[in-house]
Amino acid sequence: MMQLQDILFSQGFGTRRVCYGLVQQGLVQLGESRLPCTDPTEGVDEEGLVFWVQGERWEYHVLAYLMLHKPAGTECSQKPSTYPSIYTLLPGPLRNRGGGAAGGVQAVGRLDQDTTGLLLLSDDGKFIHRMTSPRHHVPKVYQVQVKHALDDLQLERLRHGVVLDDDPAPVRAANCRAVDTHHLELTLTEGKYHQVKRMVAAVGNRVEGLHRSSVGTIALSESLLPGQWRWLTAAEVGSLTQKAIKSA
Repeated sequence: MMQLQDILFSQGFGTRRVCYGLVQQGLVQLGESRLPCTDPTEGVDEEGLVFWVQGERWEYHVLAYLMLHKPAGTECSQKPSTYPSIYTLLPGPLRNRGGGAAGGVQAVGRLDQDTTGLLLLSDDGKFIHRMTSPRHHVPKVYQVQVKHALDDLQLERLRHGVVLDDDPAPVRAANCRAVDTHHLELTLTEGKYHQVKRMVAAVGNRVEGLHRSSVGTIALSESLLPGQWRWLTAAEVGSLTQKAIKSA
């Protein structure tokens, strides 16, 4: 069991002093029945805990694993240079888990500002490394709109490998197929800078729109609108990590 003030602190609701005050002022309730609690030092079983802070419902999570539908015109940076940060789409507690600053959830890899689609976030460093390390070969599927009509030669070159200007080793798509004349579905297992755009350019075409539809075993939820997020289920997290381990 944990003291209630420590639970709030671990979940990102401010400093211990702030969390103490939230409880003392009667702004925290426990369970679906919203039982009031004004003792910050009260011991609470955190497993399966549901609690309310200033009228908003929260569930206790030891570690955070999230899915975000990244909209266009956002940057995957805490300190964006031009466009709004994707972190502004998240509630404060998720950004402040672990005391904020170097804490909080972090993007699992990055998407360009004009790229939309599935972005995973977590405060689990081992999970982030497992998902982004090249040696785990986690597949990422992109839906690519291109300027010129696709042909068999372009697809063949993408499958067999193209050379990018900063790396003499050919870069290959794990899979690619033409959905229609100007829509390419491309699967990659590594994450080089602007990789999709540069690979498509290397075969004589140009990316006009880019959307990531899945990472590993997880596809972007159809019900999740641009800018919305949700918690990953335990089964989803398990499938991602097991797949990564088997690919190592």
